[in-house]
Amino acid sequence: MCRVLAYIGPETPLEGLLLTPSNSLINQALDPEHYPDLHLAGWGFAAWSEHLLKPEDPFLYRRPMAAFYDDNAARIIPSLQASTVLGHVRAAAYDSQVVLADENCHPFSFDETPWVLAQNGNLPSWVLLQRELLQHCEDRYLTQMRGTTDTEFLYVLLLSLLEGDSDEDVQCAVETMVRLIAQAMQDLELQALTKIKMALVSPNRIIGVNTGLGHHGETDPAGDWRKLREAGPGTDDYALSMLLEPMYVLMGRDFEKDATSYAFEECSEEEATAAIFASEALTDDEDGWSHLEFGEIVFLARSGDRVSRTVRRLEV
Repeated sequence: MCRVLAYIGPETPLEGLLLTPSNSLINQALDPEHYPDLHLAGWGFAAWSEHLLKPEDPFLYRRPMAAFYDDNAARIIPSLQASTVLGHVRAAAYDSQVVLADENCHPFSFDETPWVLAQNGNLPSWVLLQRELLQHCEDRYLTQMRGTTDTEFLYVLLLSLLEGDSDEDVQCAVETMVRLIAQAMQDLELQALTKIKMALVSPNRIIGVNTGLGHHGETDPAGDWRKLREAGPGTDDYALSMLLEPMYVLMGRDFEKDATSYAFEECSEEEATAAIFASEALTDDEDGWSHLEFGEIVFLARSGDRVSRTVRRLEV
């Protein structure tokens, strides 16, 4: 399963998020804490900065190779800083249907929307599910699809369901998307475990989603993900554990004062100036990190020099 990381806050060096932490995003491609395999199918990031010539548009970098083998990473990342970041490393099964290409690397960014998306998830049989789901997709987004991944199709579907950019609009679109997928799976008799763990990002905003469907298409799968993980890779219980495991949220301040690390000062939520949403904590001990549990959505927003957090249950 892929790894994702998003940041909002004061302008901070990208290497402090993507390279230098003990469990940085690029290190997660080689040795993730909560996933057994290497992430060899590509990586990328989007970054917004007031120092770019077009600060309203993301600097987008994607490459279809393992992040830790990309010699550009050590050259490009130390030269950039940003106030909003979305990074991703891609895991994919080893078979002939997996296409390694720039177009299949996250994050995905389309015209006519401020939102950029990346996820660590899986929509099985998505090519067949399109029979039922294409009717909900708008042509202006479908015509921008360039790759062959389920995530890019989910991006199209989610954008098409959005009626606005408010938190309420996004939550409603996510809930509708999950219900439509569950119904399409039932109608086509394709029920299967479905992971939808995504970050939807625009300047100074992160919306993190942790949801999905169980092995039989149920919207409310249950279990202790840590106990299920003991079953080991290749088992249904292990797969369910990856669905039910939390995402991670960090609130803090003074991220920008250490140019070589993401190091921050712990503080109350009311005093926070920055936030990180991630598949895994960037540190081994997870101190200071809170969980976004399965079935929840988090809204992180920066206004002035403060960052707010709102967590809600998804009604699917």
